[in-house]
Amino acid sequence: MSRRFHVDVRSSCSLLGTALKYLSLTLLLPTAVALYYRESPLPFLVALAIAIAAGTGLEHLEPEPELEHREAFLMVALTWFFVPVIGTIPYLVDGTGTLAHPANALFESMSGFTTTGATVMDEISVEAHPRSIMLWRQLTQWLGGMGILVLMVAILSELSVGGTQLIREEAPGIQVEKLTPRIRETARALWLLYAWFTLAAVVVYYALNLFGLAPNMTFYNAVAHALTSLPTGGFSPEGRSIEAFEPIVQWAVMPFMVIAGTNFALYWYAWRGHPERLISNAEFRSYLASMTVIGALLSVLLFLGVGLAEVPEGVAAIPGSLERSLRHGLFQTLAIVTTTGYASMDFNTWSDSTQVILLFAMFLGGSAGSAAGSIKIIRWYVVGKSIRRELFTVVHPQAVRPVRMGRSTEVIDEETIHSIFVFMVLFLSLFAISTVVLFLDAHRTPGLSLSALEATSAAIATLGNIGPGIGVVGPMNNYEPFSHTAKLYMVFLMWIGRLEILSVLVILTPAYWRS
Repeated sequence: MSRRFHVDVRSSCSLLGTALKYLSLTLLLPTAVALYYRESPLPFLVALAIAIAAGTGLEHLEPEPELEHREAFLMVALTWFFVPVIGTIPYLVDGTGTLAHPANALFESMSGFTTTGATVMDEISVEAHPRSIMLWRQLTQWLGGMGILVLMVAILSELSVGGTQLIREEAPGIQVEKLTPRIRETARALWLLYAWFTLAAVVVYYALNLFGLAPNMTFYNAVAHALTSLPTGGFSPEGRSIEAFEPIVQWAVMPFMVIAGTNFALYWYAWRGHPERLISNAEFRSYLASMTVIGALLSVLLFLGVGLAEVPEGVAAIPGSLERSLRHGLFQTLAIVTTTGYASMDFNTWSDSTQVILLFAMFLGGSAGSAAGSIKIIRWYVVGKSIRRELFTVVHPQAVRPVRMGRSTEVIDEETIHSIFVFMVLFLSLFAISTVVLFLDAHRTPGLSLSALEATSAAIATLGNIGPGIGVVGPMNNYEPFSHTAKLYMVFLMWIGRLEILSVLVILTPAYWRS
């Protein structure tokens, strides 16, 4: 351990090297795709060589690393920064379009691994970019969805000892639920469920093509969209996102977005013969209820015609059509709440009232232990219950009233409640600061006119790992017009947002490095 610091930096960097070395093997898949489509495999081979070289070099810093509490924080933060850095190499070597610039390539890679889904690509299509590069975009999201270090714990025995700490700092949510006696088995169980759901999505999507219901949902598109549905990522090889497909595809995608935003531990219990754990879970019920209410409200507004400011060109009229109103209202609600970021149509054409509802939905997020980002339903649930308790104790100051999960006897301890309130203050403060930063930076950027609403949506869309926002960052637009400084700042927001702020901020404090 360092004499100057109380953090074993060498151990953290050594384990980072191990993660880089093994994750580099995932580059073999786009390499195979490149060879299949007779494209150049060089972008992936260069990235593979650099990742293995860097990983091997870092491992030599500490042949027998020890992972304690502080080292876990550092390793998680470093891994989630340098893995996306390696992920930029294929974009830079390929050198196609806007991704040829380092700032843009890092933005795209960080957006992929953090499953944000924001893009700086000026033209999204397999005609403008190699299919292998497009698949790499989707694969980065799939790897980041369940968690890079959850995967590492599942396959590497050297991470088993400190695996619980690593997953706790990486995985979304307020706690790690140990499903099996060994954390390595828990990590494997989560990734197995994640992989099976992904395979199910491929089968369902491609089946629509085989039955003649979705001619353009080719096998390539089915795989690409399965790889971005389950991690709630939203990267699509189609420039118009899910709008490019038939309505039945949009209906088919919805259940997988709901699945991806649900706590995967509940699926494990259902798989082991306890489906009642899913049904009775207070967070899951709140999650479904919030999406149902928002989806119904948007659907009604669209049906009545007050939810649209204009009818997009090429889109069938929505007012008066129950199916189209329900489809677009529900789809956009699920895409935003689960932070998937897909679009069934350009909601920039929606009225101000419906856009404000979508902006509100961006702050909700999915369940803890899911692939979704943003604040999370469980935190809002606990905050609501805590406020009710405070109002009760104002009237009955002598009463002792613990905060419980639903109607069960499970009591939420005060330390957890305190942590949730700290997170909420940090998240909302960082969001407010970021809104001002992006708004002010836009005024010094030639050709970029950013309203307060657009700056607000850009800030929450990147910090909450949602992807598309409103206006210039809408679902059919991109983040390319921002200055490179603003893009690098949003890279920071996506990074810190994916690790839920504290895991990154803690290593920036002097107290972390001292005794």
